[in-house]
Amino acid sequence: MTNNDSVPELTEKQFEEFTKKGLVFIDFFAEWCMPCLMMAPVLDELSEKLGEKVKFGKINVGDNETLARKFNVSSIPNFVLFKDSKPVEQFVGAMSGEELEKRLERFI
Repeated sequence: MTNNDSVPELTEKQFEEFTKKGLVFIDFFAEWCMPCLMMAPVLDELSEKLGEKVKFGKINVGDNETLARKFNVSSIPNFVLFKDSKPVEQFVGAMSGEELEKRLERFI
């Protein structure tokens, strides 16, 4: 991913604290995954638009295999929405910003 992304890339150590409170959207991705790369600007845009209501972060599955296994991430891009550290929804595959925003709106 590029350095100008507005969505922070997290390590496994940062993950627990990051997802502890409120609505948190995590993008499980890999740098070699073309659909993941296509979703990056969509997530940056949604992060700016919904940042007051939802916190956005991303996890590189290659660097954080334990987390990927913990949340049954076998296909990427894979998005998990957490509420107060508990997963409440999971979406798999690339989608439009509009579709993703609609899915998130149900939880806001």
